[in-house]
Amino acid sequence: MSSLHRGRKSYLRSHASKSLVLELPRSRNLQSSKVPSSRLGRLFHYGGLAASLGYGAASELLRRSTAGSDDQAPASLMLTEGNIKRLVSKLTQMRGAALKLGQFMSIQDSHVLPPEVEDIFRRVQDSAHYMPDWQMEQVMRDALGPSWMDNFDSFERLPFAAASIGQVHSAVLTAAASPTGKPAPVAVKIQFPNIVNSIDSDLGYVKMLLTAGRLLPPGLFLDRTIQVMKEELADECDYTREASFLRRFGQADHLGADSRFKVPWVWEGSTDRVLVMEHVGGVSVGDAVIDRLSQRDRDDIATRIVELCLRELFVFKAMQTDPNWTNFLWNSRTRQVELVDFGATREYSKEFIDNWLHLLSAAVSEDRDACVKWSLKLGYLTGEENEIMLDAHVKSMMLLGTPFKASTPQPFKFGVGSAWADITADIRAQIPVMLKHRLTPPPRETYSLNRKLSGAFLLASRLNASVDCQSLWNKVVEGYRFDPHEQ
Repeated sequence: MSSLHRGRKSYLRSHASKSLVLELPRSRNLQSSKVPSSRLGRLFHYGGLAASLGYGAASELLRRSTAGSDDQAPASLMLTEGNIKRLVSKLTQMRGAALKLGQFMSIQDSHVLPPEVEDIFRRVQDSAHYMPDWQMEQVMRDALGPSWMDNFDSFERLPFAAASIGQVHSAVLTAAASPTGKPAPVAVKIQFPNIVNSIDSDLGYVKMLLTAGRLLPPGLFLDRTIQVMKEELADECDYTREASFLRRFGQADHLGADSRFKVPWVWEGSTDRVLVMEHVGGVSVGDAVIDRLSQRDRDDIATRIVELCLRELFVFKAMQTDPNWTNFLWNSRTRQVELVDFGATREYSKEFIDNWLHLLSAAVSEDRDACVKWSLKLGYLTGEENEIMLDAHVKSMMLLGTPFKASTPQPFKFGVGSAWADITADIRAQIPVMLKHRLTPPPRETYSLNRKLSGAFLLASRLNASVDCQSLWNKVVEGYRFDPHEQ
């Protein structure tokens, strides 16, 4: 295996294979290894992982039996430090759906998983191997033809990022290929071979590993979670679909006429497995740059992200649902938020948005009966729940609506020591209750929707930002027109 470590004055980088960033040098090591592309090959790797985990568990059992009681030992024989390292190593090598599930669960701020499982997913969030050059070349030839390099003045053979379903290279389009008519810096996202065909089997293997040790609470409804993940991942593996959303959000009736946002253009030669998009010059709004941002910048970024969430839901009815903060780039020169990841975009029906806005409005106005009514309509509740479950569900919804309430002082402060910190702690306190008493999984649309909303609030908290949430709510929601039949 070779390692990739590049540092120069400025360079493109990406997080989770999609967030295209120009930022200051950063030390990062990526490893090269062949992507197992056949089902048999992937089964071999997962079978080897299961065997090694079993060996690790047996060794731990023997250690405990000979060492006597140990109050500090993990509850599960499977989740020893050695086995956690084995899992992280294999998931980063395998890429695909298993790694994506790890990234998906690691960015949740819900604290519903055992700490050891959270640790696994957190470690794999920013880890992956990249394809060796010969395998990358094969993918590019299959996607763009044997003369694919004719489209580029230059192409960096080593990727600057790799993650669950692909890796990203920096390049320069030729003037003839560029939509600008001039050579244009671009980021080239290349999908790992046969990743889309491995989704079902990969998630099946991961489910087996998670359930074998009875590591997850039943209220998570793992089967539903995995089914939703299968559908979402299949969409994310279609780069043609992602390109269509990049173009849609770049139009004037979406964000194209809003000078506060920037959506990069897409090269027309992109395919379902290779996506080429304009390079943008912002920096990822992650931990590394937060200390360099002024309070004005922090407030502006958070305000735009929260407003964008509301517009995506109640105006566009299409939302980019990956809340990873490195998907939102801040360009201090143009004062724009640059949006570069649309693979996780979900569309919602008018009926669903009507009902969900009714529910959120009921939560904002603290109307308990209306919260229950619209929760039943949406499918959050069955009507057979006990009062403990109803109270926990309604309280969590009302807490979520707190920033938008008329009685809440504005601008609303997020971050350490703020009212939101207390609110999130209170929401977390309801989670074990709901996991114990929940009778049905949440509506499938809400998996991605809640992920994005909670991620937006988490980003605002990381920025220690203040946002006039009530004004944003009034600006976007007051103009909403319900279907008269849904009243």
